[in-house]
Amino acid sequence: MKIAIGADHGGYEMKERMKEYITKELGHECVDFGTCSTERCDYPDYAFMVASAVSSHKCDCGIMIDAVGIGSSVMANKVPGVRAAVANEIYSARNSKLHNGCNMLCMGSLIIGDGVAKEVIKIWLETELSGDRNIQRVKQICDIEARILGCNR
Repeated sequence: MKIAIGADHGGYEMKERMKEYITKELGHECVDFGTCSTERCDYPDYAFMVASAVSSHKCDCGIMIDAVGIGSSVMANKVPGVRAAVANEIYSARNSKLHNGCNMLCMGSLIIGDGVAKEVIKIWLETELSGDRNIQRVKQICDIEARILGCNR
């Protein structure tokens, strides 16, 4: 899988560690959209780049790490075709994929440590949208988005 990954200054160090985990232990490719240091920056810029890579299908899914995860999720969900969820524990990670078909994961480096982050990422990447009821609901979300955008995406 090709995974877009990004972070702001608050998530930079965790992003670097998770990028290594994803590539070396899980065997996926990461496309890093920055940031490249702990120098202060704004999460919307990086969340947008990750979400855009997901929306355009340049990457299969995306992971964004900031201090809490909420702001990046809000930004990412503005990008057509992106369904971003905040998951700082495994139940939400699994549910966001199984029930909601989320294609972008947002996490908070101030909320979880590396061990939980690795579990969340692994569960999230391994889980697929499943069940007729869930598939129908995600289709409804996509149909509503297409109506709002005035197109048939």
